[in-house]
Amino acid sequence: MHSRFIISSVFFMGLAIYAPAQTNLKLSAAGVDPSTMNHKLLMGYQGWFACPNDGSPPNRWVHWFRHNNPVATNATVDFWPDVSELDTDELFNTGMTLPGGAPAKLYSAYKQKTMMRHFKWMKENELDGVFLQRFTSELSDPAFFALRNQVTTNVQAGAETYGRVFAIMYDISGQPTNTLVSALTNDWNYLVNTMRVTDSPRYLRHNGRPVVTIWGFGFSGRRDTPAQAQQAINYFKAAGCTVMGGVPTYWRTLKNDAQTNAAWATVFRSFDIISPWSVGRYGDNAGADAFRQNLIVPDLAEATKAGRAYMPVIFPGFSWHNLNASPLNQIPRNGGDFYWHQAYNAVRSGCTMIYGAMFDEVDEGTAMFKLAPTPAQLPAHGTFVPLNIDGANLPSDWYLRLANEAGKMLRGDIPLQSTMPIAP
Repeated sequence: MHSRFIISSVFFMGLAIYAPAQTNLKLSAAGVDPSTMNHKLLMGYQGWFACPNDGSPPNRWVHWFRHNNPVATNATVDFWPDVSELDTDELFNTGMTLPGGAPAKLYSAYKQKTMMRHFKWMKENELDGVFLQRFTSELSDPAFFALRNQVTTNVQAGAETYGRVFAIMYDISGQPTNTLVSALTNDWNYLVNTMRVTDSPRYLRHNGRPVVTIWGFGFSGRRDTPAQAQQAINYFKAAGCTVMGGVPTYWRTLKNDAQTNAAWATVFRSFDIISPWSVGRYGDNAGADAFRQNLIVPDLAEATKAGRAYMPVIFPGFSWHNLNASPLNQIPRNGGDFYWHQAYNAVRSGCTMIYGAMFDEVDEGTAMFKLAPTPAQLPAHGTFVPLNIDGANLPSDWYLRLANEAGKMLRGDIPLQSTMPIAP
């Protein structure tokens, strides 16, 4: 989702298009309970990928390559999706080839068929659902507004067909402060009154109200004010929503990645659900343990004291070499052990809900969906991260399977355990 490694960073244009959700698709009879966030592991879903000739209004490479030129030197992703199950009408040729000489191909989130497949994978792995990212800075561009809306329609159709849940997560990165509140409120009115997303039986609710998340208030380096944030929160509450905040890691102490104005303390505690961003704040199990002791445990206590729910973030690893010229495989996944250790820490700390970063974030290397397992499935040119980079031979769906087990541990379906309960 968010280019948010150490502090909030500059994010990149995603996309959108509106068409009514498909109505001839049968709702899964045994779906995820959409009435609560308790005991759910919910992933972020970027849905921001587009390609030339995919039918979308941008009609260009978005989030895959720079300069609309699909060659290795312009790649902005570090992981490569496993597209072996996709049909020819879902795939778009790049300017790169696989080791055997075949063209390296990618997908577009504009294609409902592909996103339906993603939700099918979620159902197969008993995953609860997603927070769909919606970037306010894009919405004034008609082409991206249209693409983002189609992605929303695709997500709704996938959730309704496969019995998963979904909710909107606004990302305010890059949004000018003078239009920040109006951008949020106007767009929510459009989603609710025109697209009618909250009418979906699969739209996520908590405490009887539809959930909406705002990610980005109060991060250091931003110019938004506590008054603006409070105005937005109050609007969504008045509109009948449960409001979650994607907040700085140090929301409780107003240090490091958080703005220091004391008024932010009240703002952060006025969210119904507090979800501090933690991607990149530690890089191994020892760091995750220190983070648990110093942040998760006291954060949970503080949120509970304030009468708020608390949703920590876990991530499988991190790499944004092609996007940001940083070291490849910067935070190693270690075959899933790093991810599992964080899930274990969250559950043993008493957390009842977990945010998983992210389902499809290959730009920053936190993606959990099916990924190229070995160099044989990667483009022959360029620098990318195969799943076996740390020495473990893993199937492409390994992290979906591992998230399934983490969800079971969160729900109490399997015992709390510090080591992964499954093997590749």
